[in-house]
Amino acid sequence: MDITVEIAWIVAVLLISIRLMGVFVLTPVMATLQIPNRYRLVLVLALSALMVSAIGTKLVAVPTSVGELASAALAELVIGGVLAFGLFAAFGAFLLGGRIIDMQMGFGVANLIDPATRAQASLMGTFLNLLAVMVFFAIDGHHMIIRGVAYSLEQLPPGSGLLQLQPAALLLQFGAMFTYAVMIVAPALFAILLLDVGLGVMARTMPQVNIFIVSLPLKIFLGLTMTAISVNYLGPVMTRIFESIFLYWEKVLA
Repeated sequence: MDITVEIAWIVAVLLISIRLMGVFVLTPVMATLQIPNRYRLVLVLALSALMVSAIGTKLVAVPTSVGELASAALAELVIGGVLAFGLFAAFGAFLLGGRIIDMQMGFGVANLIDPATRAQASLMGTFLNLLAVMVFFAIDGHHMIIRGVAYSLEQLPPGSGLLQLQPAALLLQFGAMFTYAVMIVAPALFAILLLDVGLGVMARTMPQVNIFIVSLPLKIFLGLTMTAISVNYLGPVMTRIFESIFLYWEKVLA
């Protein structure tokens, strides 16, 4: 039995793996799982081979020189980064929301070491981000990512370049991240705002009381309590945030 491998198939797998690498390796979804890099590489190559064989993805034009291959690889890296930005912005909303509520509660003076990035991260931001990753996998979000990548291959086959990308969608997704961050922690923010108003009135009427010392435990208790209560009602907000990833992909690939 003769086994033949076409050069076009190998190049297609290589280019698609570069696109997938930006989506799967550089995003918080895979970073939180602490998967070794060699296993990520095997996963990306396997998915690329399956997509080429199952979907029938073909190159727009087979590169005939090293320069053309490098140019096509760079374009795929940019496309993968653009797609990954949608995931970064979605999960970044949870980190940003946690950082906002940390500053309001007084947790801004304390940081955790994020196990995904090995960098300092906020306490509530780390909690909300891990919660978002857990929910994302629970609703089969990783399957939706694979379908989204398959859709991107239909819209932008390997070797098609960057001319069809819509950069305006990047700005819209970046702005939406701040809106979603406030939506996530809105109950706790509003409760702490009311507490600050009450403490301000108390400071004016009873100046002998050290309001700073009194306010710290009150803000922490109120912030944690409101966050714990609001977690039960985050389902619609999380759904909207996760849907924004794929809406962004449709807009940027249109």
